[in-house]
Amino acid sequence: MSTPLSLGSLELPNRLVMAPLTRMRSGRDGVPGELNVEHYTQRASLGLIVTEGTYPDAAGQGFPYQPGIETPEQVEGWRRVAESVHAADGRLFLQVMHAGRVTHPDINGGYEAVAPSAVAIEGKAHTYAGKADYPVPHALTADELPAVMESFVRAARNAIEAGLDGVEIHGANGYLLHEFLAPGANQRTDGHGGSPENRARFVVEVVRAVAEAIGAEKVGLRISPEHNIQDAWETDHDDVRATYGALVDGIGDLGIAYLSVLHKDPAGEFVQWLRSRFGGAFLANSGFSDVPTTREEGVRLIEEGAADGVVVGRPAIANPDLARRWAEGLPENVPDPRTFYTQGAEGYTDYPFAQV
Repeated sequence: MSTPLSLGSLELPNRLVMAPLTRMRSGRDGVPGELNVEHYTQRASLGLIVTEGTYPDAAGQGFPYQPGIETPEQVEGWRRVAESVHAADGRLFLQVMHAGRVTHPDINGGYEAVAPSAVAIEGKAHTYAGKADYPVPHALTADELPAVMESFVRAARNAIEAGLDGVEIHGANGYLLHEFLAPGANQRTDGHGGSPENRARFVVEVVRAVAEAIGAEKVGLRISPEHNIQDAWETDHDDVRATYGALVDGIGDLGIAYLSVLHKDPAGEFVQWLRSRFGGAFLANSGFSDVPTTREEGVRLIEEGAADGVVVGRPAIANPDLARRWAEGLPENVPDPRTFYTQGAEGYTDYPFAQV
């Protein structure tokens, strides 16, 4: 766990990667502030920090107080974060996340939700005005897809301009790119729907376009096959295998920095099949469940060769010095779920460092 790892153009001092974690602390203008600077800098000893999901344009905002990477002010906010993290000898990728249908006009400034198909999520969105039903999204036309792809490219360029080391493209957890992959959300009959290869096509196109724009060595991709969250249902294992096989085949020649897979069984046959088919650096994350990733599981994944790096969420929330604690076997702070999605310093920058 404490050995170095090469990811693209980066040399990581250890194999612990901070998961992208929604924290909702960037104000209504989506500009990262001093609280964000402090939070990320505190965690600079982790091998790599992947930021919270950051929207590429206003229509893609999925949460109140979520940061963006669209306006000059947002870019400048991320520049301050990157400069501080680098000064503390850290490494930082920005996760580019388009929420797709997982939003509401009361969140994103009045924009219509968009998706592969006009299929709404069952449930309530948490908006600035309170809870509201998720709307039926606008089904993106074939002519509209290039502009959406360009929003990812522009976001990636903005992140590099701001001084971050690279970007992670969010293709997981039921957001826009995952919606194209999942047959329950993608009911299209054109070249971006129907067969597994067609449903994988838009994600492949986005990854390839971003890699061309900023360099493949600065691009990671996060996926969560069979996660079945936010109505992105993937319940036919053979279909999942075909879809994600087509996805990794479509990007395998690029040499991107890494593939990050969130799955309940990262050491299992399916995920390891994906890993070997991808052929590049592989990050594993099992902790998006009731039980967070533990030190013991992380060590086992690395020592058994099931992953090159381990992505952790809640332990990184509560332990800014998690790399030291896991390296030395020190006790861990316990995360406080009450403060995961609040707007202040409590539960964000006030977890103590180990005093041993």
